[in-house]
Amino acid sequence: MGRNTVLAAVCAVAVASIYAAQPALAGIGADLDVPAADLGWIVAAGQLGYLAGLALLVPLGDLRDRRRLIAGHLVLTAAGAVVAAAATRLWVLLAGLAVAGLFAVVVQTTVAYAAASAAPGERGRTLGAVTSGVVLGILGARVAAGALATVWGWRSVYVVLAVLLVTLAGVVLKTLPPDPRPGRSSYRDALADLGRLFRERLFVSRGLIAFFLFASFGTLWSGLTLPLSAAPWRLSAAQIGLFGLAGLVGALGAARAGRWADAGFARPVTLGALALLAVSWAAIGQAPWSLTLLAIGVVALDFAVQAVHVGNQHLLTTAHPETTSSAIGGYMLFYSLGSALGATATTTAFAVAGWAGSSVLGAVFALCALAAALTGRGRPARRCRSAPGRPGRSRRSARRTTGGRAGSS
Repeated sequence: MGRNTVLAAVCAVAVASIYAAQPALAGIGADLDVPAADLGWIVAAGQLGYLAGLALLVPLGDLRDRRRLIAGHLVLTAAGAVVAAAATRLWVLLAGLAVAGLFAVVVQTTVAYAAASAAPGERGRTLGAVTSGVVLGILGARVAAGALATVWGWRSVYVVLAVLLVTLAGVVLKTLPPDPRPGRSSYRDALADLGRLFRERLFVSRGLIAFFLFASFGTLWSGLTLPLSAAPWRLSAAQIGLFGLAGLVGALGAARAGRWADAGFARPVTLGALALLAVSWAAIGQAPWSLTLLAIGVVALDFAVQAVHVGNQHLLTTAHPETTSSAIGGYMLFYSLGSALGATATTTAFAVAGWAGSSVLGAVFALCALAAALTGRGRPARRCRSAPGRPGRSRRSARRTTGGRAGSS
């Protein structure tokens, strides 16, 4: 099994622990007596745990051997999944999902490992390959979780995830080379690097795009089970999960986004993809009347999300080669907040205005992402002076590293 394959598998299974509940929300709600308007919190719990992990755990990747971090965090994610599987009350389920989400940030440590170990001219291609595992986990989890929930109940989803996570931890230790982090001395320094990023225009711009991008994404995937499980369709969890295949087709269709970023076309690809994202909601909004139009919209939405996401990560890891974990972790803070917003807002919008309300909400988020891309153009800001004994970079160095058109996106 090749290195990129192992890394993609880690990303797929770890991120699935956050999204696996979505096709089974109706069943979880019935089992634990959760009102429909509150179902979004089941998904949001994992996202909020993920948010905490991005701030507190991902910077460790700039200090410690990432291979060992990946293995350890996989095991702890499995522990959260076991708690969720055994939950008989809502608060226990939320606690288990929050723990799983906290350590599922192993995804970002894995992406940083891949970016740091790739040759500069191949970074976009490598990121595209590894983050395809993230897409597989987010969307494929809906298919697998829907099938498992229909046959054995929703608890079986988390049992299977726990087994896969522990197995992958062993594979990582056996197959991946060590990844020591020389020249980094303290956790405080790593957190300081993360804080400095929020004063950089490129970082903040890409973060805002990610916030609205994944709010739109979360609006679809956290709310889609509601119209499809209701009249006139009344689909089962397994049938709802099959829509993940449509999303997977769209997202994997954007696998070349990394190569486009390598070639310096991050900005035009981002703008075009965000326009497509907004338009896709016109088709997604037809879910109560046409499953065909819904499938078309899902393909378009996930193509757009993946294209923008890979381009964003390419730009940030290129601009910050010494602190890729902090750059990825900080960027994904915006992702997590946006996903949590979409998950909670879509169920509320559906309760008030049906799927039409959720669709308008998703389209508004998409337009906000496009506005952020149009107004946030600029080169990376000057790096703050590094702490003594640690490498620093000037504006000129950052500009050279970012390279051509990509650096000014």
